[in-house]
Amino acid sequence: MTSGEFESRNAARWAEYESLVSMLEKGKRGPEAEKLPRLFRELSLDLSLAEERMYGPRITQRLNELVIRGYELIYQRRRGSWENVVRFIAVGFPRAVRADWRLFWMCNLVFWLPFFAMMLSAHHDIRWVQAVLGANGMAGMEQMYGGKEEQLSHLRSEYGSNFMMFCFYIYNNVAIDFRIFAGGMAAGVGTLFFLLFNGLHLGAAAGYVNHACNPESFWTFVSGHSSFELLGMIVSGMAGMRLGLAILRPGRLPRVRALVEAARQALPLIYGAAVMTTLAAVVEGFWSAQDMPSNLKYTVGIVGWLLHIAYFTLAGRRFGHAP
Repeated sequence: MTSGEFESRNAARWAEYESLVSMLEKGKRGPEAEKLPRLFRELSLDLSLAEERMYGPRITQRLNELVIRGYELIYQRRRGSWENVVRFIAVGFPRAVRADWRLFWMCNLVFWLPFFAMMLSAHHDIRWVQAVLGANGMAGMEQMYGGKEEQLSHLRSEYGSNFMMFCFYIYNNVAIDFRIFAGGMAAGVGTLFFLLFNGLHLGAAAGYVNHACNPESFWTFVSGHSSFELLGMIVSGMAGMRLGLAILRPGRLPRVRALVEAARQALPLIYGAAVMTTLAAVVEGFWSAQDMPSNLKYTVGIVGWLLHIAYFTLAGRRFGHAP
């Protein structure tokens, strides 16, 4: 494609972008402003192609100026604005999850199938669970979930305070989610491996508790934060698979460029997963280990799952329009 063909093919889109940027620079706001991030990404890609194919300074300089103007508008709109934070949580994040609903369900299957398979296997042959946990893992589960009294004593001696528990759990949860996300760089194989591994390990832990420990001490502990922690893990898996698919199927883009674009698209998922992981650590550190009635903890856990289902299904949706 010649530079003239490239310019004529994209002229209408560039003109639309320039008109929108000029309008926003004058302080005018309208429903068209929602198009800016998408048009900005497309123009950035055009600039990259123009530079790679050496279409000349006339085109590249014009595109570069438009990209800078758009970047400044987006940056100003996002900088220090609590309104944007609230909008992201209420609208942007659930829409981003629904937009990748195939990845959402795939990551759920990769995690939950081995989880339930391993947990249920404990009723038929405990050797599978023992092989996954090992002697140290089983001893740790017995120490932690031998009963409510033993659990509280173990947590006090291990962490000393609720705040230290919070610090440990946020470190642990972030490390897990980061491995799941970064595994996408191995063409998605690493993401699938870590989701599968965590499904097996957590399922084995649940199965062993039901078999040899005090199930009530385990389920009352995990119920409150489980929806935040496990769904955050799933969303991290979605972001990782976005990277993996960009490596496997870059389309017409250079593989590196496709990876950069996929990383940008995955940002809402990563931000949302980080919020969920933080909330999971807060609940785990300051609520889960408290000595409260079991029915109350189970109720809070069930309500948490129902609210998450409603949130990801309904939040940010304009009924009658695309999500």
